[in-house]
Amino acid sequence: MNRPQLGAHMSTAGGVPKAIERAEASGCEALQIFTKNSNQWESPSLSNQNIREFRRRSTGIGAIVSHASYLINLASPDRDLRRRSVSALQDELFRADQLTLEGVVLHPGAYTTSTEADGLNRIAEGVAYVQARQEGKSKLLLEHTAGQGTMLGHRFEHLQTLIEQIDNHSNVAICLDTCHLVAAGYDIISESGYEKVFKEFDEILGFKRLSLFHLNDSKKPLGSRIDRHDNIGSGFLGTAPFRRILRDPRFGHLPMVLETPKSGPGKSRSTNADPQDLKNLALLRELRDT
Repeated sequence: MNRPQLGAHMSTAGGVPKAIERAEASGCEALQIFTKNSNQWESPSLSNQNIREFRRRSTGIGAIVSHASYLINLASPDRDLRRRSVSALQDELFRADQLTLEGVVLHPGAYTTSTEADGLNRIAEGVAYVQARQEGKSKLLLEHTAGQGTMLGHRFEHLQTLIEQIDNHSNVAICLDTCHLVAAGYDIISESGYEKVFKEFDEILGFKRLSLFHLNDSKKPLGSRIDRHDNIGSGFLGTAPFRRILRDPRFGHLPMVLETPKSGPGKSRSTNADPQDLKNLALLRELRDT
């Protein structure tokens, strides 16, 4: 049986190669990073030295992806925000291609004062514009969301609509987040619910479209529409859904990364393993392998 590649989101404090050191210290088989400050529009370009060092050291890790800035909102009816979002997404994909990453995870966006349909149209238009100017091969990974406020992407049908409207949809894939699924009302907690949810996913989007899992427990209950991540087994999911996912042969080839709370200071430049990462990854390996 294939085994999913387990990893975590790691800080790039001190330079992107430091994320590889942190991943290695934690025994990661997969990795997610920010390639720039996630809460700023502008960030310095990646240096040639950092790019070379990252590429050299990354060969020991399986799948590596980046997560796009949280500021990006392609669905916004505000023209200036949408323009800045398109430009920022271009930069995210450019950086991913520089580092030879497999893809960039993107929250689809929030339609704010407009409508779902208009928001979805704007996202598709923005993605099409960016893809037409992308020279590399990194995929765009649309992340299924928790559905807070006017956030789009919390229904499988939203993602289906986006993919249908994007011309080059062969370079677009899906990232599923376990916390987001539960918050959005998809019951993967019970065994019967789990089978129903993934049957629906396959019918609407198809497993061939799925490229990544974010493994997170949820601080809030099923259908809350509130995005609050928790450590594995400490929230409303418990451990059973993670065991099912990790041992599901349909997902055995996929990378799965943690976005769970860290125990150390957020801006630490240390490359030592975070105790919470070690604890969460050890539990996931136990659920996967025994």
